[in-house]
Amino acid sequence: MYSDVPLEDFCNALKKIGIHTVDLIGPNDWDTLKKLGMNCGIANGAEISLNEGFNHVENHEKLIQKYTDIIPKLASYGFDNLICFSGQRKGISDAEGLENCAKGLKALMPIAEKYKVTLSMELLNSKVNHPDYQCDHSAWGVELCKKVGSPNFKLLYDIYHMQIMEGNIIDTIQKNSAYFSHYHTAGVPGRHDIDDDQELNYPAIMEAIVKTGFKGSVAQEFNPKITYDMGSLVTAFKTCDV
Repeated sequence: MYSDVPLEDFCNALKKIGIHTVDLIGPNDWDTLKKLGMNCGIANGAEISLNEGFNHVENHEKLIQKYTDIIPKLASYGFDNLICFSGQRKGISDAEGLENCAKGLKALMPIAEKYKVTLSMELLNSKVNHPDYQCDHSAWGVELCKKVGSPNFKLLYDIYHMQIMEGNIIDTIQKNSAYFSHYHTAGVPGRHDIDDDQELNYPAIMEAIVKTGFKGSVAQEFNPKITYDMGSLVTAFKTCDV
């Protein structure tokens, strides 16, 4: 959301706010994070794309190689969460996609467990932003976690995306928190600031997350109404600080 701001400048601005974790940073920038004393809440860099994921077996060889290469490197920096994606359905059923994802991900669990890295599949909406994306409901994602059967595979529960797809945010978090490794925020509709123009009650949602005993990160992933407005992040940080 702030990709045009130099990373070092951005991190220094975050630290002034009181934020010491930044999301979706790839291997080329991990040295910068370590130099600045910043954590990476969830890293990227091993995926093919949002649309080409574990739900199609023809992607498995490439994905398994990429994740196998990056997991030890991620762990060497002291980071422990790595994003992954289901990919688009492209004509396959949810049942087939589930089995395919489980097969590919199970192959990676031994190395993920060895290096204490969690692979986290993001739940995304297929109505507005990511047409045909398969991991678009929490129930499907939770079932995948059960099939993979490892504590090193979980879900990135994106509150914005799941409000669009299914709502019932707090109840879902309370019932399925064991399968959620990470959270993303944004205002609904529009994916903008967490303010009074959007429909979600973020303080209540954050309280629900806290009550589950969650110790990971909640990342702000909204598009500020004013481009690169750090004031929006300050407001969001305060809103979610419960």
